[in-house]
Amino acid sequence: MRHSLVIVGAGPRGTGLIERIAANAPELYGGPGLDIHLVDPHPPGAGRVWRAAQSPLLWMNSHAEDVTMFTDDTVDMAGPVREGPTLHEWAGIDGRTFADRQLQGGYLRWVHERAVAALPPSVTVHHHPCRALRVGGPRAGRQQVWLEDHPRPLPADLVVLALGHLDAEPDHEQRALTAYADEHGLVHLPPDFTADSDLSALRPGEPVLVRGFGLAFVDLMVLLTEGRGGRYEGDTYVPSGREPVLHVGSRRGVPYHAKIGYDWSGERPPLPRFLGSAETAELLARPQGFDFPRDVWPLVEKELGFAHYHRLFAAHPERTAIAWTDFEEKYAAAGDAAERETLVASAVPDPGDRLDLAALDRPLDGVRYGSSEEFQEGLRAYVEADLSRRHDSRHSPDLAVFLGLLSVYGQLVRLGDTGSWWHGFFSHLASGPPGPRLRQLLALSRAGVLNFVGADMAVRAEDGVFRASSPTVPGCTVEARALVEARLPGPTVRRARDPLLRALHQEGVAETPDGLLRVDRVDGRILDRNGEPHPRRFALGPHTDGRTPGAFTRPRTGGPAFRQNDATARAALVFLRDLGCSAVG
Repeated sequence: MRHSLVIVGAGPRGTGLIERIAANAPELYGGPGLDIHLVDPHPPGAGRVWRAAQSPLLWMNSHAEDVTMFTDDTVDMAGPVREGPTLHEWAGIDGRTFADRQLQGGYLRWVHERAVAALPPSVTVHHHPCRALRVGGPRAGRQQVWLEDHPRPLPADLVVLALGHLDAEPDHEQRALTAYADEHGLVHLPPDFTADSDLSALRPGEPVLVRGFGLAFVDLMVLLTEGRGGRYEGDTYVPSGREPVLHVGSRRGVPYHAKIGYDWSGERPPLPRFLGSAETAELLARPQGFDFPRDVWPLVEKELGFAHYHRLFAAHPERTAIAWTDFEEKYAAAGDAAERETLVASAVPDPGDRLDLAALDRPLDGVRYGSSEEFQEGLRAYVEADLSRRHDSRHSPDLAVFLGLLSVYGQLVRLGDTGSWWHGFFSHLASGPPGPRLRQLLALSRAGVLNFVGADMAVRAEDGVFRASSPTVPGCTVEARALVEARLPGPTVRRARDPLLRALHQEGVAETPDGLLRVDRVDGRILDRNGEPHPRRFALGPHTDGRTPGAFTRPRTGGPAFRQNDATARAALVFLRDLGCSAVG
């Protein structure tokens, strides 16, 4: 009898899993034929986020040379390396290009087709362009995957959830704001995928409060300006007259740091140094568990500092006061942050060359402006300085910190859920917009199409309108009849709109305090509330506590998603192989 593997989600994560199945099958699977069923209403490879049917104005958030779906020898995995082209090599474009998402979708479709073609002849892939509704079946037996508009379920020896980013039901605050908007004839757009949002209710010339300053905001900015006929002439924005006026703020009150615009040269910092597999293993072995602020963050700080100063001493020794060997020895021996700060103060004369993670994370903390006009000028100066710094190789320790962040993330995914703060911090420093997008933001600000509200933006629904304020500009309030939550829905199981995840929640799977699906750290098997892994169900992606920065990654940076894909693929193949052996026996 042929075996059956059902993969729910045919986007880049599902494609990456198929690629790893193809790579590992010659070693691990010699059983009977295998049917792989891909269940996804969107096209295989591209999935929802990278599908062709979206605005060509929307870009990727990485240089084309920094995007790959293929493994290399930096990935810590048991399976074989199968190298392949980066996006820029495949597309034949300049590696420094920020490609549009439609082009990335084409790359992902090609990777999917290549992965399917690499499968053994006994393996057949079937795509079901619909949604999976629920999974049933005994732990020790075959599973059934029920599909919408299908009278009978798919039989499955194994099921892998690779669902990617999902819609979620609004939380209490969002429901209250929507109800208020309905009652008073206002517009409230809750967290959503901006490319899928209906923005038609945001009328030309009218003020719109925007809460969120990350990548969802950048998409919103593009669709409401160029997407409505505006254009840029150099550093000047020429409005079409169809734009609303955006008043944007967030917890930090500033946009994410710009993507770094220069290449690495010379020796890379030897990472990991203070937060590697030995340290994560020790944290996981603690009977009482670990606390992120107390036990993990000090290691993160030390690792990022090491990356920063290694580069500073190697590339800019004239800006240091002692030899690197002396600094490295003392830095390694320093017992806490205070000791490191004392060492750095004596070894790095210019405070501008010292790493200050708190200032990078919250640059407006304690900063006050006397008027909104002063703040507009002040924040434009901040963005201009950030753009200048991120495109100036004299500040190359910033790129070393970026590499340190990738190394740290690769270790932290081994720990499971480390809370939402870390993911926000990582995104702010390492996953910001392309430089040209921030230059557009500056042009929109100068044109009066976009205004800054400040940090710790508070929104009140009162007197039939929405009002926003920030301690950054005391006493200043912005009033509007429209509010947009410019951020993705939270990846929670309990509030997911996806019917399959809701059914799993009701069934009693293990969840983190943030509502993520708990999975086995080794191979991604779904855990029940007793901590027992389900032998036939796996999950990968942002709705799990093994979430990674993305389903694809920068070449030669270890690719934690690739490592997870390989482990899950190998576990699945071994299970199916042994299942075939027991059936024969």
